[in-house]
Amino acid sequence: MSGGRCQVVDPPLLSDLMPWSVPGLRLGRGWVRSAHPEVLAARWQRLADAPAAARADLFGPSRARGVDRAAAQLPGQSARTARLADDPGPCPPPVRIRHGAFDRLWLLPDQRVLDAARPELWRVADERQLFACVQPRAPGPAVAFSAELPDGHRAKGLGRIHPLYRRPGGREPNLAPGLTGRLGELLGVPVTPDDLLAWVAASTGPGAARTGEAVPVPLTGSAEVWAEGVALGRRVLWLHTFGLRCGSDRPRLPGGRRPFVRERVSGLPDAIGHDPDTESLLLGAGRVAPVPRSAWEFQAGGLPVLAEWFARRGPEPGARTGSLEALGLSAWPQQTTADLVELVSVLALLADLVPRQRELLRPERGPWIGADRLAAAGVLPPPPWTRRPASVLTHQEEGPGGQYALW
Repeated sequence: MSGGRCQVVDPPLLSDLMPWSVPGLRLGRGWVRSAHPEVLAARWQRLADAPAAARADLFGPSRARGVDRAAAQLPGQSARTARLADDPGPCPPPVRIRHGAFDRLWLLPDQRVLDAARPELWRVADERQLFACVQPRAPGPAVAFSAELPDGHRAKGLGRIHPLYRRPGGREPNLAPGLTGRLGELLGVPVTPDDLLAWVAASTGPGAARTGEAVPVPLTGSAEVWAEGVALGRRVLWLHTFGLRCGSDRPRLPGGRRPFVRERVSGLPDAIGHDPDTESLLLGAGRVAPVPRSAWEFQAGGLPVLAEWFARRGPEPGARTGSLEALGLSAWPQQTTADLVELVSVLALLADLVPRQRELLRPERGPWIGADRLAAAGVLPPPPWTRRPASVLTHQEEGPGGQYALW
């Protein structure tokens, strides 16, 4: 064992256990995403009110999208499909997405303004779905999990997104055929898709091995270790999803450790810092405490989570004066402070779990199930069709210019 990593011979890869994956969203323009839904509404209104000659410049055309191009509705959304040059229509209600590992932002769900929105993901995004998003850059967890649709963003490029289910309503698990049955035989206990994802969450935390998009998933052959890992992984999933999955309450630190606003954040603070002596998070003249060092130093995708979260709530760096990206808030909303306190709680509780995640994967806690054993059972490699999306159409989807799409 080195650095808490499990030295398992030939562990299977996440991409084989969960074969269907989708590249990250390609937005094409920064103004379609924000930490504040009211900012997106204001940007849309400015675009809609602009004279036709100015609208194209505000939009920021790309090879894939422009104001003179129509596009289909995103599944489950109600945006117009006419050209933006003709009829922008009202602002589509922003939807919450996951940006990176832990940042919950808002997005305009209008395919006319998104270069590559990945509609196949929108078709399966519902209250039963869980998304696993690869984080190739260390330090930090190798896989992040969200209930919201992730955009796949990371520091350099995009991480592939693996939905747990291929169809809405928690139907048809996105797992190699026969995987749960074979694991159940080897372990002597029933294995469900939710169990498998919980094990993935427990075994791919901070310190887990990865090589780019290739994430090994050590699989135990011990029923006792499996049960321990599944219980631990359910708590990891609960924290990664901010309490939306695997639990009925929202994450909160216990009394005495719970952070509170000690000094109200006013204006738009231009820096964030941490005082380890007082365990205080400093935002201009504002102060939140106690915030443990473990939360302040927690990283994902090779970057400090809290510092990156803060940077996305200030002025857009490099935004051109008069552009839609430059349109933002002039004061720090109270809700943003509440979101910050919740994020601090999640990171601190996740940091508490890291020693247990490393202990779970000590080599002597085997036996371990390698990819060769699953291959011998005919589970791996998964058949080619499992790497493609399922044919999903639960309702008619409006195509460009009002035509109905057929899938």
